[in-house]
Amino acid sequence: MSTDTFEHGADIGVIGRGATTAEAFCGAAEAMFAIMVDLEQVQPKETVRIAFDEDDVELALVRWLNILIAEARVRGLVFTRFRLVQEKGWKWRGEADGEPWRSEFARGTEVKGATLTALSVERTPQGYEARCVVDV
Repeated sequence: MSTDTFEHGADIGVIGRGATTAEAFCGAAEAMFAIMVDLEQVQPKETVRIAFDEDDVELALVRWLNILIAEARVRGLVFTRFRLVQEKGWKWRGEADGEPWRSEFARGTEVKGATLTALSVERTPQGYEARCVVDV
C-alpha cells in the first residue's frame, strides 16, 4: 500500500494505492490524516468500527473518508491505521485505530471533507488507485 497527495488550487488531493480497492481506500485515508497530523506520533489505542452501504465504488471512497472525518471529530480522535473490506459488492465494513488529540501533536492542515472533485478509483498494473480532492 502507498499514499500520496497532489495540489488542487486551495485544496489537496489524496491518493491511496493497494492490491485491492479496500487497500487503496485505506491508503487514501492515511494520506488524508497525514495532512492533519504526523501519523508517526499517533498511537493506535482506540478502535472505531465503521459500516456503510454503497454500490458505486467512487462514491464509496468519498463516504469512507467523510465517515472517518466525522467519527474523528465526534470522538475527538486522530486515526493512524485503517482496515476495510468490501462485502457483497456494496457493503463496506472497516475499522480505524487512533487516539485522542494530544497537545504534543504538531497540528497540520484541517481537512473539512472529501469531495467529488478529481474523484477516481481505477485498476492499475500494480493493483488499484483511489484519489479525490479533500477540502481544507
